[in-house]
Amino acid sequence: MLMRHVARIAILGVTFLSPFVSTAQRVSADGGTQTFNFFADQYFNDYFRFAPTAGTAVGYHQYDTQLEDFSAATLQKQTAALHDYEKKIAAIDPGALDASIAADREILLNSIRSQLLTLEVIRPLEKNPDLYSSGITNSVFVLMERPYAPVNTRLRATVAREQLMPALLLEARKNLKNPPKIYTEIAIEQIDGLVSFFQNDVPSAFTEASDATAKAAFAKSNAAVIQALKDYGVWMKSDLLPRSNGDYRLGTDTFRKKLAYDEMVDLPLDHLLQIAYDDLHKNQADFKRIAHELDPNKTPDQVLAELATIHPASDKLLPAFQDTFSGLISFIEGHHIITIPSKVEPTLEETPPFMRATTSASMDPPGPFETHSTKAYFNVTLPEKGWTAEHLAEHMAQFNIGTIISTAVHEAYPGHYVQFLWQDQFPSKVRKLVGANSNIEGWAHYTEQMMLDQGYGAPGTTGPDGKPLTVRESKLIKLGQLQDALLRDARFVVSIRLHTDLKMRMNIDTAEGTPSSEVEYSPFTFDQAVDFFVKEGYQSKSVGLVETKRGTADATYLYYTLGKLEITKLREDLKAKQGAAFNLQQFHDSFMRQGPAPIKIIRKAMLHNDSPVL
Repeated sequence: MLMRHVARIAILGVTFLSPFVSTAQRVSADGGTQTFNFFADQYFNDYFRFAPTAGTAVGYHQYDTQLEDFSAATLQKQTAALHDYEKKIAAIDPGALDASIAADREILLNSIRSQLLTLEVIRPLEKNPDLYSSGITNSVFVLMERPYAPVNTRLRATVAREQLMPALLLEARKNLKNPPKIYTEIAIEQIDGLVSFFQNDVPSAFTEASDATAKAAFAKSNAAVIQALKDYGVWMKSDLLPRSNGDYRLGTDTFRKKLAYDEMVDLPLDHLLQIAYDDLHKNQADFKRIAHELDPNKTPDQVLAELATIHPASDKLLPAFQDTFSGLISFIEGHHIITIPSKVEPTLEETPPFMRATTSASMDPPGPFETHSTKAYFNVTLPEKGWTAEHLAEHMAQFNIGTIISTAVHEAYPGHYVQFLWQDQFPSKVRKLVGANSNIEGWAHYTEQMMLDQGYGAPGTTGPDGKPLTVRESKLIKLGQLQDALLRDARFVVSIRLHTDLKMRMNIDTAEGTPSSEVEYSPFTFDQAVDFFVKEGYQSKSVGLVETKRGTADATYLYYTLGKLEITKLREDLKAKQGAAFNLQQFHDSFMRQGPAPIKIIRKAMLHNDSPVL
């Protein structure tokens, strides 16, 4: 499964699945590689023909005038066709393939099985009304955000898509059966922002258009979409919300399968939960130690409260991120961290409205097959007018002196943006279009700690303002990194305890260093998950609420810490194998060349064995 801000097949947390058309096939008898490549090409051709928004996003603009079809008949055809592709690709003997192609076969097969799990078991199109309203918004956004074609061409494509949107929102009313209440609440929360987006942002994107016919058609199609969204909002409030009594939990069996298909991780859940708590308590202990060094007269909570106030003014947030770039690039190049394939920097902008309810920052690069617009956008969620002073303070707390650095590392250098800069060197179409979040997000999270371990942010080094960092500022940066690590640790724990029925007793070593004690764990309620983010993840209440909302739909968002730990173990295992010959930049460059494959695949390619990922 691919996240929208780093890759393109999955959008807004659900894969836009395509109703494939099966045709008679003739396969060359030349061997397994030719057979696999034939089916893989056919699969993607069919996929994007019926997932046009994803097609536009990856740079296939022949789909720009089309929109997804989520009718029951189409979804039934799609399910049957996916089973057909699964059988064909599974029947190819991996032993007849080169190692890299055999790995691609496994990646693609797991992706198909994940889609079938989504369609047949998870069934988000029956549960999540925001997938429709935010989905159509994204369908227009991918047309307007990049000047990949003349403005008149993109306007005509927008009109074509908009003309299909009212029908899609009517189809949503047929599909949505018993949504979880939180899903409907999120959709309602976002609807006014989506309406505003079509009222203001979309027209402003096409002010330079000169095609009078297209402009007249746009005035009609855009007005129809605005009205359809308003009607959808009224319907959700009056009809859908009162009967939104569904369960967002995946359940233990489905959670295990999703983790295995998406990340190729099949460790027992109790083992994974133990790993999560161990990392959580390690980071809590480090946070408390550094907080004590900063001010032994304050508790860690008091130091955290102070840290939350050290942030830029809300109207200076984007420039604050921009100011980090030159220092990060210089450090990466000077310390031989990783090769940066381009001198072009990402462009900072406000997060699009359909993403603001569940994300604070993201990277939105062009798709791997985009040839006419190569700009990448670093999105930051800015405060909104009308927020209370308390809400504003809590929102800005996540952009303190430390987390500004940590987020810039994660999203840009050497995190997601550098990943994007390497995509031309990914070894195959499969690796460019399908990826594991434990690699994508795991890499970005791994770099946050790795950069500090290599000396970035140390006393005396240059800070974002161009001045040498003091000891205190250096410690605050480390606290910010630890706070972000604790956020991801909390996601790890919440992911499992929010979506599974796992009940277990386990020994926990506490952060205070007291003897381990046996603790019983059971599933979280929504409110318990929010509370966990606040008390154990060291986050504000507003962040805890946003994170838990996200976790109800992004069930396996444990992949941040999971991937970080997998990559760290791979690095240390390779270092042990190579000894003095180990080189950090060579390791990172080699890791990038593999593409966003599951770490299990990359371990085999780099270590030449099937040793465990954790």
